[in-house]
Amino acid sequence: MLSDIVNCSQCGFSAESGQVFCTQCGAKLPTTMNRSEPDSPEYVGFWMRTWALVLDTILILLVITPLGWMIYGDEYFAESTEVYAGSADMLLTIFPAIAVIFFWHYKSATPGKMVISARIVDARTGNKPSTGQFIGRYFAYILSSLPFGLGFFWIAWDRQKQGWHDKLASTVVVRKRR
Repeated sequence: MLSDIVNCSQCGFSAESGQVFCTQCGAKLPTTMNRSEPDSPEYVGFWMRTWALVLDTILILLVITPLGWMIYGDEYFAESTEVYAGSADMLLTIFPAIAVIFFWHYKSATPGKMVISARIVDARTGNKPSTGQFIGRYFAYILSSLPFGLGFFWIAWDRQKQGWHDKLASTVVVRKRR
């Protein structure tokens, strides 16, 4: 039946109508039904993702700050010219990366993204990304921050709301339509 097939508006590839993303180019596929149906995902934009990042930063600081104080006392808050004062500093530096990748792997979202009902999916299939994609996405944050965070601001201008880290890892951030 013809209504079970949709064509990608970017590359013309034919796919089943239930498929969310084009397997050839990664573009979001049109649906044969109304675009605002409740089960079809929407890309999450710059400001909602910024809000999720603020929430995640607060949560990480709520864990790291007391740990640093328990280990180093009041010296933890003193200005220091040393890069690392001890092995605990390395743990306090690596903890956020481990926590973020852990949440991405098990929930496809950080707590901040969960609050806004967003999740990270593979841009080509719409399924959960691989652990390798999650790790690559995290380290691609470095590239997104250069120069002046342009890779993060890219989310505001991109049609699929992808930052450079999303593009490099072939992921998108979506949520169900309300």
